[in-house]
Amino acid sequence: MTNADKALELVADGMTLGLGSGHAAERFVAALGGRVRAGLKVRGVPTSKATAALAARNDIPVVDLQAGPIDITFDGADEVDPALNLVKGYGNALVREKIVAAASKRLVILIGPEHVAEKRVDVLGRRGKLPIEVIPFAEPLVTRRLADLGLTAAVLADPGGGPHVTDNGNHVLHVNVGPIADPAGLDRALKDIPGVVGTGLFVGMAELVIVEDAGRVEVLRRPV
Repeated sequence: MTNADKALELVADGMTLGLGSGHAAERFVAALGGRVRAGLKVRGVPTSKATAALAARNDIPVVDLQAGPIDITFDGADEVDPALNLVKGYGNALVREKIVAAASKRLVILIGPEHVAEKRVDVLGRRGKLPIEVIPFAEPLVTRRLADLGLTAAVLADPGGGPHVTDNGNHVLHVNVGPIADPAGLDRALKDIPGVVGTGLFVGMAELVIVEDAGRVEVLRRPV
């Protein structure tokens, strides 16, 4: 069994599902497409243009947030701590991912067999970077305010050398971090900077994390 198979056990006819970005989420979308072709009736709210295209290739009907509440969002993560707080955004879709997660009754995170040891951490920040999405006009101000917080950051570049542009028309900064003692506090401090659209810190949002590793699937639940 894969984590996608385990996640599909949570899906029922008639649901509206948030469809995340990244490798684990892509595998889930592909598996979900197989169920749709077999007769399952669901709708998907994609978190990126790439996921929307993948859903279309897998015959999954796509809707937007106007369709109403989302039953479950299935997404990946870059770090997960014991309380199921997350760092997300290495795939650069963090703002849409957070919006779709916030519109959902449940957020289920899928961790695939790649880099499991890196992604399951005792404290967020172990991998050394935190993505934030920034309005391009505000980048100089954001950089100065980050320095006031004792933080440095680099603009994510595309292969051509120019800044990466998100689906929202913004840029992504990778903030250099160490272990984050207070994820909620750092999230608030960063969002208080004018021009920061969102951060990759997802605090208290995930209900379940389904981990696939070495042929085994483990389900982690957020502590009550």
